[in-house]
Amino acid sequence: MFSNKYIFVYTAVLVTVVAAVLSTAAILLQPMQTKNVEIEKMQNILRSADIESTSDNAVSLYEQYITEELLVNAQGNVCDVYAQGRMQKGNLRAFDVNLKDELAKPKDQALFPVFICQNNTEKMYVVPLQGKGLWGPIWGYLALKADLNTIIGVTLDHKGETPGLGAEIADPKFQSFFKGKEIFNTNGEFVSVVLVKGGVKNGNISVQHAVDAISGGTITSNGVTDMLKTCLSNYENYFQKLKQQMETDLSSTDSVSLNDSVQLNAVIEASIVE
Repeated sequence: MFSNKYIFVYTAVLVTVVAAVLSTAAILLQPMQTKNVEIEKMQNILRSADIESTSDNAVSLYEQYITEELLVNAQGNVCDVYAQGRMQKGNLRAFDVNLKDELAKPKDQALFPVFICQNNTEKMYVVPLQGKGLWGPIWGYLALKADLNTIIGVTLDHKGETPGLGAEIADPKFQSFFKGKEIFNTNGEFVSVVLVKGGVKNGNISVQHAVDAISGGTITSNGVTDMLKTCLSNYENYFQKLKQQMETDLSSTDSVSLNDSVQLNAVIEASIVE
């Protein structure tokens, strides 16, 4: 029989050794864990823009397609810009900003990430989403076309929603229902996208702004609706300012083209007269 003192000392030494081993392992593995989290984040951003990637090529595809990372405030002003592998304005990189932390701040102090994606045919704007489901947090990314209205795609995930019910938000088939939906109505007013219990065809919301809710997952569906409205509303002023700038640029281009055309016609007429 071992004495109580021996058992106590043995237990204390064993606990200390195990704790040291676990602590060392955690410290050594932390960089790898952080890298994996970053890669998963890149994959989700790309997937929302309909660009598939793997853990092996996510970094290279992200650097290829994500041309700019912006941080905008609630007033719609761009505060920080990261592009071409370096900070070009401000001192915060959008990729490193946690939206959950920003949503907890007073709205006039928060900064909201925007990821600009450029492929061969179009420009897209990707924004993060953060909300609450039935059992815990839900999150994701949403990509808009260059018109800042039409949804290209979304990625959604959760911490602990009910399998077969609320957890269906992570199913690519469910996420595909958001493609082509619009967040502004024909009057230019922000309306977001609503998950409709009982189906869109049985509701009174325009099909362009609605998706069928998950059967049996009402609370999670409501959580997604609230998440979309809350998060996207933070970008409303930025989207509106960007649209106005696009319209101004287009008007300027049309004006220049018209002037060029007038000058060209004048030259032609002068040649004919001569």
